[in-house]
Amino acid sequence: MIRSIARALWLLLGWAELILFTLLMYPLSLLPASWLGTGYRRLFQAWSRTWVHALGVDLRLHHKNVRPLPENFILIANHPSGFEDAGIPSLFDVDSLAKQGVRKWWLLGRISAAAGTIFVERESSLSRRAAAKMIEDRLRSGRNVALYPEGGIKGPRLQPNFRYGAFNISLKTGIPIVPVYLHYEALHDFHWGPYSLLENMRNIMTARNNHANYYLFDAIDPKLFHDKISYCEHVHGLYEQWQARFLD
Repeated sequence: MIRSIARALWLLLGWAELILFTLLMYPLSLLPASWLGTGYRRLFQAWSRTWVHALGVDLRLHHKNVRPLPENFILIANHPSGFEDAGIPSLFDVDSLAKQGVRKWWLLGRISAAAGTIFVERESSLSRRAAAKMIEDRLRSGRNVALYPEGGIKGPRLQPNFRYGAFNISLKTGIPIVPVYLHYEALHDFHWGPYSLLENMRNIMTARNNHANYYLFDAIDPKLFHDKISYCEHVHGLYEQWQARFLD
């Protein structure tokens, strides 16, 4: 009983914090991008952490990397849940790639766009090419980018194949890939499934287990590979090993 009350109060505090922060972030997002500078991205990272608090998730970053992260990298992760949209930017200073539909979400879409999120219509080859060009430009300017090579939330478990985009960009730019394996202990509660955004948020807040484990591994140098296919297959094989280690 006491535990339930404490959790309810913790969630209430998180939502109060999130609402107040959003009341700051949204008006700022309406300003010209040239006025926002790098400060808005730092605020976005803090704002993402308030989402983690509001949803009641115990998010833990596990450093499995032996070497320090490179200064410039492409972060990739599996994509079992919508929670990654808050979880990844709460931990890493990255510009994320998101589906075009997110851009239309009230408040969230506007704030994400102002913070540097790149949007793509996955079924449009023209949109994918434009997004790839934007990602390359961001990387060459010194920004780090987060991509999900499964191409969306396809299921609670790892998909049989990755798309080649992240690996092709890594080879073209020479910028390494930093892999992060995401593990939700209540996997099916966190998985988006057939639910609406609000239903998915409710499922996360009422999950039987609120632990989210993000496992960070060493960067992978594109110079070790001759083509995007072998690069992609190698990294997908690593994710299969991590799934067997942390999930199965």
